[in-house]
Amino acid sequence: MHCPFCRHGDSRVVDSRTAEDGASIRRRRQCPECSRRFTTVETTSLSVMKRSGAVEPFSRDKIISGVRKACQGRPVSEDDLALLAQQVEEAVRATGVAEVDAHEIGLTILGPLRALDEVAYLRFASVYQGFCSLEDFEAAITALREDRAERDEAESLT
Repeated sequence: MHCPFCRHGDSRVVDSRTAEDGASIRRRRQCPECSRRFTTVETTSLSVMKRSGAVEPFSRDKIISGVRKACQGRPVSEDDLALLAQQVEEAVRATGVAEVDAHEIGLTILGPLRALDEVAYLRFASVYQGFCSLEDFEAAITALREDRAERDEAESLT
């Protein structure tokens, strides 16, 4: 790590801490040449492989903007969208791979979106999974109803 003050090519780590979000490490460093201290933040890189073959960095903002379209007119706040994007990123990072397929990210979005808003889920799934007919919508709605009935039954037992 180059010193930002004197450009010396080395530095010594004085202190390391996990950042507040838990996704990065904050390191306090000291330059052996000028003795000045500076802070670095280290994060793991996560790349997304697009259908076209292009690779780009993972972006929570892209998830939020894609899901926001499905949530138009629904009672979903910006905080809800930010939390959903965080859940998706955590799930993707938990797989342990540095490069994930865009399709996998879409599949990962479906679960948290379903829990957040069923109508938004249907909108997103219809585009993402390429619903072609009314039967596709009916099958998805039937699955949602069955899941809701199971949840209601489980809650009534507790």
